[in-house]
Amino acid sequence: MVKKITYQVKNPQGIHARPAGMLVNRVSQFKCKVVIEKEKETVNAKEIFALMSLSVKQGDIITITFDGEEEETAVKAIEEFIKENL
Repeated sequence: MVKKITYQVKNPQGIHARPAGMLVNRVSQFKCKVVIEKEKETVNAKEIFALMSLSVKQGDIITITFDGEEEETAVKAIEEFIKENL
């Protein structure tokens, strides 16, 4: 079953290189497909350049979708990560 998180980015710098790299490392630990959507543009959250191409700024709303084996565990871990870092 597909799981989704919708989040408004609070970090004043948006998703810049450091948090993007941390997010990619975190989602890459899970055996599920993870995609991030911003304004109808969707990218693979396990690819740093794809994630950076979204140019996510403070106040932007992103939707993170999880699909696969470890989606439940991934959702919990990524929810915690985004609250602390984004």
